[in-house]
Amino acid sequence: MSRLRCQDAMKDVLRDYFTGMKSPLAWCTSAGPAEILRALGFEVYFPENHGAMLGASRLAAKYIPRANNIGYSADICSYLTSDIGAWLARETPLTAAYGLPSIPKPDLIVFNTNQCREVAEWFHYFGREFDCPVIGIYPPRHLESVTDEAVANVVAQFEELTAVGEKIIGHKLDAKKLAWTVQISREASDLWKRLLNMARAHPAPLTFFDGTILMAPIVVLRGTQVAVDFYRAAVEEMEALSTQKAAAVADETVRIYWEGMPIWGRLRALSDLFSENRAAVVASTYCNSWIFDDFDANNPLPSLARAYTQIFINRGEHAKLDYLAHMVEDFKIDGMIFHDAKTCFNNSNNRFALPQRLGERCGIPTLTLDGDLNDLRFFPESRARTNIETFVVQLVSARTARKRDRKGELQ
Repeated sequence: MSRLRCQDAMKDVLRDYFTGMKSPLAWCTSAGPAEILRALGFEVYFPENHGAMLGASRLAAKYIPRANNIGYSADICSYLTSDIGAWLARETPLTAAYGLPSIPKPDLIVFNTNQCREVAEWFHYFGREFDCPVIGIYPPRHLESVTDEAVANVVAQFEELTAVGEKIIGHKLDAKKLAWTVQISREASDLWKRLLNMARAHPAPLTFFDGTILMAPIVVLRGTQVAVDFYRAAVEEMEALSTQKAAAVADETVRIYWEGMPIWGRLRALSDLFSENRAAVVASTYCNSWIFDDFDANNPLPSLARAYTQIFINRGEHAKLDYLAHMVEDFKIDGMIFHDAKTCFNNSNNRFALPQRLGERCGIPTLTLDGDLNDLRFFPESRARTNIETFVVQLVSARTARKRDRKGELQ
């Protein structure tokens, strides 16, 4: 996870991003309409990124109880509870990382419930704290297909958001600036997709765990030239590694897909565990969630509406199954791990028999792993290690059997 030059370059990119924040500033959900906000002239801050920082730095356990004490359940999103708890403590990992005394004060708060309803409660809390206007985008949910009617619904809400943003910023949205921002966002998305798709190679030059680190710019700098430049350099580095047959996991034996949220406080431990067992986690739904093939500078608002409404977490179970089956084939997956994140019902896709249906359709084993994105009390680490090691042995045996069967067919 530390061998890539682009990871070192990203440190400077993120330092510039965080230390350069200034008013007018908008908060936005990670799969929200950042392009509209940037085209209007807002700096954009993403509380979910801050939540992930709290998880990765293993500070969440310190703050979650504070949010619980004011009425936010331990069963709801641990991004929400750790972030609110950190605010109640008037602390942030941004202080140690970048010298910032606090999270930035918003002039506008925007959320999109394409991910979950918790973001509405989370962002409205901070709206009250900062006495700041809060605008919610409420798309149709759990769609098997994204219709023109659904897109029109979201476009109308984007137009209402734009009108509010124009009043705060003091000028009209420039159509050319919006088109440019969407174009730049699409370029960064295409490069991010290209980077992740390099893991289709055997051996894979990067893993899901590398992706969870390298994804930061596509989340927080989407719609900027900085993101495009960063991913262009990252792709060049990864292409060189792939040409050299560099392996993220030495002697890669099996290939695994990670479905669901990362376990932020155990990324390093899990990366090492899979590497020790010669298992490469080559793809994930999570990292691919910031690939937006539908962004179109010639049709900005409808294309943004379609792209943000059809993200995986907002789809029906049949659409999810089709997507995962495609990824199994595309990345030559031997087995899939479903992370059952106890405080993230919306992005735990093991609860309606999807693993079983995927196994039947694709003929691969699956493993459901208990855990959470931030609250490590829900992650039984010793049991997880045993389950993962046993699962890898199962995958190796299945791959060996397939090779033996193919050899017999040729004789």
